[in-house]
Amino acid sequence: MPTPSIEQKINQAKLRFGIIGNDQALNLALERAVKVAPHELSVLIIGESGTGKEFFPKVIHENSSRRHNRYIAVNCGAIPEGTIDSELFGHEKGSFTGAISDRKGYFEEADGGTLFLDEVAELPMSTQARLLRVLESGEFIRVGSSDVKKTNVRIVAATNVNMQKAIEEGRFREDLFYRLSTVTITIPPLCERGDDIVMISRKFAADFAEKNRTEEITFDTDARWELMKYRWPGNVRQLKNIIDQLSIFESGKTITKEILAAYLPADTRSTLPTTVKSGPSYESEREFLFKMVFSLKQEVEELRSTLGIKEEQPQQQSLAESSALTHEEDIDLDVVD
Repeated sequence: MPTPSIEQKINQAKLRFGIIGNDQALNLALERAVKVAPHELSVLIIGESGTGKEFFPKVIHENSSRRHNRYIAVNCGAIPEGTIDSELFGHEKGSFTGAISDRKGYFEEADGGTLFLDEVAELPMSTQARLLRVLESGEFIRVGSSDVKKTNVRIVAATNVNMQKAIEEGRFREDLFYRLSTVTITIPPLCERGDDIVMISRKFAADFAEKNRTEEITFDTDARWELMKYRWPGNVRQLKNIIDQLSIFESGKTITKEILAAYLPADTRSTLPTTVKSGPSYESEREFLFKMVFSLKQEVEELRSTLGIKEEQPQQQSLAESSALTHEEDIDLDVVD
């Protein structure tokens, strides 16, 4: 059986994990994940909260030689500082109040597999030193023990923090940063993904209607443009919340720009800059050009349809659209901030 190409692996990852879209930056991030997967290198995933960073460690794990072993995801920001070492490295019985028995940590549990450390920048400095040792030698010590243990774990970490600033402020070790970021993958924010926003909105609307047995909402041209223009500070998670609300209160309707505006926070409604307080403002001109380009694209599509001209689409986009419309599993958007 021939080895799948990079493009095929990207499309398989989209279908398997419900990743919707064909944005160039998104495809580049997936390409980097697929290419680095077979190599035993640590990976740092960078992106805003809610962009779907948690899918990329799974893509890496499933395309690596470790795919038949355990994959464990740990939210470093949700574990209290007093217990984080115990959770990661384990502890011995009696090492602290409540330690009634020996306990394996995640590094032991994931031995031979992949460990995803989400919000890695939230780790306390003492834990960062322990993590650095694991990355350098594969060795660690349980809390309350003096015995050195070995583990063979691949680390994939993620953060929405400016790591260089965290290093400068003394909140993150520079040597650990370079150990974690042998390869970096940057996830684009939703507001930069263009047509993907409409595809994702349609998928969320279809999923909601199917799950709750309601009439599906649709979007007119102005509403689609408004979806693409909005800044989406909460990224995909916020988009899902908005679509869910529209599906509840506007069930079966064609969503217009006016209806959509009522559900969008007014202070974050546009992607256009609002902080310039002096000098000429080109906000209206940029908005006009944005809308003109979008309208021109719609007219070209309608003209092609009228003339019966079918535009050739790459397999990658075809599969992405299929994922957006027919994938049976809901996208898990419970990304930890």
